[in-house]
Amino acid sequence: MNGVLKIGFALLLGAGSIPRAYAGDVKAGAVLADKCQTCHGLDGLSKIAEAPNIAGQNEQYLIKQLTAFKNGERQNEMMSLVAPSLSDREIEDLAGYYSAIEIKVVSIPGQ
Repeated sequence: MNGVLKIGFALLLGAGSIPRAYAGDVKAGAVLADKCQTCHGLDGLSKIAEAPNIAGQNEQYLIKQLTAFKNGERQNEMMSLVAPSLSDREIEDLAGYYSAIEIKVVSIPGQ
């Protein structure tokens, strides 16, 4: 293996240990999550059957979905009330916060 390939391979192996950067401000998102906790909880785990678990979800996915609710492209009774009042920065902060929550799988059914 030549030197360039070795360096590239080493960078790929080490990538998992590099802290992840978030578009949103995780601390600001934690404050904003107070208005989301009734349905999604501060921990991102659904408190009601109609709400999805959003903890650990991909940040860009959350931004896309919140923006779709804000713009009316996606409809939901509760989200259609909450999302329009969010600024783009607040959406990024919420997405950063909820995506930063670590999820651990402790068991897989049938295994």
